[in-house]
Amino acid sequence: MSGKKAGPMKHLLPPLPYGHTALEPHLDARTMMLHHDQHHASYVANLNSALEKFPELQERTAFWLLLNLGKVPQKIRAAVRNDAGGHVNHSLFWRAMSPAAGGTPAGPLADAIKRDFGGFEQFKTRFDDAGAKLFGSGWVWLARAQQDGGGLQVYTTSGHDNPLMQGHFPILVNDVWEHAYYLKHENRRGDYLKGWWPVVNWEEAARRFERSDHSAERDWEGEGGLVAARTVERSGIGLPAATLRHRLKAGSTFGDPLK
Repeated sequence: MSGKKAGPMKHLLPPLPYGHTALEPHLDARTMMLHHDQHHASYVANLNSALEKFPELQERTAFWLLLNLGKVPQKIRAAVRNDAGGHVNHSLFWRAMSPAAGGTPAGPLADAIKRDFGGFEQFKTRFDDAGAKLFGSGWVWLARAQQDGGGLQVYTTSGHDNPLMQGHFPILVNDVWEHAYYLKHENRRGDYLKGWWPVVNWEEAARRFERSDHSAERDWEGEGGLVAARTVERSGIGLPAATLRHRLKAGSTFGDPLK
């Protein structure tokens, strides 16, 4: 062993789970290339830049940074909120879609959607309507509330905020920033929203729903490991809730979506 101390860890751009052309014709390849390779990459680069002079924050996950903005120095807080949020939300967004996906949800998630919205079509209408009415740039989410019995709700967030910042567990997300749709749909956001459903990855949404227990036993900070990490050990993927709690209390960090 060399005994050399490891250098600071950097957030990394996660690869797309599919090719740029894989979601055609619903999401065009040119948009996917610019969206992932340039827009998402810029959030990663800017986040690393913001943290460069703060080594105590460089081992923290992007989710931890979002949930602990009060512990981030004021001079970089806005940049961290925007860039960590952009990094996290896009990492979730790529996994919310898949080639040859679409269809309808099944199992417990389908039952919860029927219970909380009256049916799948009613949910789609509410989701599309919320996304269309969001003023400016942001995101539209299906999330599980931490309160009120853990029901499903449709949320919108401006900028790059995430429902976890209000204690709600994200199940499904669509990006309604203009760069997500403008090349294909120009200013017709409603067309983009309605045309998105054929690529929704309901298997991923169902997996997230199954992990969304809102009880006190759930470690919300551990969500950072669900996106993807350098290793299972660093990320906490598959670890029992009690183990996650112990490591978080001990100050351990888990893999960043971008590492």
